[in-house]
Amino acid sequence: MTALCEASPERLSKPPTGPSPPPDGGLVAWLHVAGGFMLFFNTWGLLNTFGVFQTYYESGSLFRRSSSDISWIGSVQATMLLLVGFVTGPIYDRGYLRALLVTGSFGIVFGTMMLSLCKEYWQVLLAQGFCVGIGAGCLFVPCVSLLPTYFSSKLGAALGLAVSGSSLGGIIYPIVLNRLIEPIGFAWSVRVIGFIALGTLLLPITVMKQRIKPPKPRDLIDWSAFTDIPYMTLVIGGLIAFMSLFTLFFYISYVGTARNLTSNEMAFYLVPILNAASCFGRTIPNAMADKLGPFNLITPCCAMVGILILCLITVSSEAGLIVIAVFSGFFTGALIGLPPLCFVALTEDKSKIGTRLGMGFGMMSFGVLAGGPGSGDILGGDMNWNGLWVFGGVSALVAAGILLALRIAKFGFALRVKA
Repeated sequence: MTALCEASPERLSKPPTGPSPPPDGGLVAWLHVAGGFMLFFNTWGLLNTFGVFQTYYESGSLFRRSSSDISWIGSVQATMLLLVGFVTGPIYDRGYLRALLVTGSFGIVFGTMMLSLCKEYWQVLLAQGFCVGIGAGCLFVPCVSLLPTYFSSKLGAALGLAVSGSSLGGIIYPIVLNRLIEPIGFAWSVRVIGFIALGTLLLPITVMKQRIKPPKPRDLIDWSAFTDIPYMTLVIGGLIAFMSLFTLFFYISYVGTARNLTSNEMAFYLVPILNAASCFGRTIPNAMADKLGPFNLITPCCAMVGILILCLITVSSEAGLIVIAVFSGFFTGALIGLPPLCFVALTEDKSKIGTRLGMGFGMMSFGVLAGGPGSGDILGGDMNWNGLWVFGGVSALVAAGILLALRIAKFGFALRVKA
């Protein structure tokens, strides 16, 4: 009894683990993985679909705007997801998980349904960019905060399985849009996407419950993080990497039609191909991270993304474009799945994990905001594809260099160290 009493204060001082250890398995825990899978399916999964919307909007069928203007829609959507996730952290800590799930689900479904009624650029920006983005932001914190309370030694594998939901969403939604847009039109195709989102979001609303409520809500900002050099180095590296990622996500489909490398239908399928490959990239490296450490994996994956984007400069056939979509899908999947584990590894005070995750992704979101419109400006009306790919590829290589420097500074030069 004495030992138990002595252990209780220590346990209560660590909100992510709570008063009892995570079950690390069992029906309830794996149901939360399934719920997290559906949250990622409808948050990052929808974001990963924007490449096909970019291609459709470029056709001028709905409105006529520049590539940079169109990219603002997807960039705002992704930025809202990350920034709103930063703000909703304290709300989650106060026990309002169900309110976040319902509000976020409503935002995604309502925004998607409103998109089906849009005819002008500003309407699409509000519905798809802001409404869907804010809804996704409400769901982002439960995505990454719940699973560490249910898993410990299997956290990498569990989080990898949940994150793979974004890959499946990035496969299903583009195919739905592509297959239905011709027979039933854009409006009803988008409504079908809205109904799929509604049905799949009912699962997390039904099964997900907050296992541990922290003794006090996390701070919105941990000011000490700004003087934590390893943490800020990771944020800067992630910000630059996100610039590269969204250059690839937004334009790999459009380049197929613009340069006549593929048919219009095959161009739409490039996004599902990329996301299918990223499913393995989001699960395998995360599972390996439990043994090898996330920093030993994220740096080479980031470098490979840069190399593959630069290879797009020389692509002159449909087969080459598909091959790059497959390989870049795998490595971009790792770049999305591994950062949460990197933040956890760099946070000594585990009670601040939620705050530092929110802050980190909030700051990295500005890379998303810069990547899409910035690459659209580089592309311009004269279709400067080489400049676009140089921008994306060099950004990823610079990010890889920063992450490599962080890995060496924090864990040394030894290759066989878990880092």
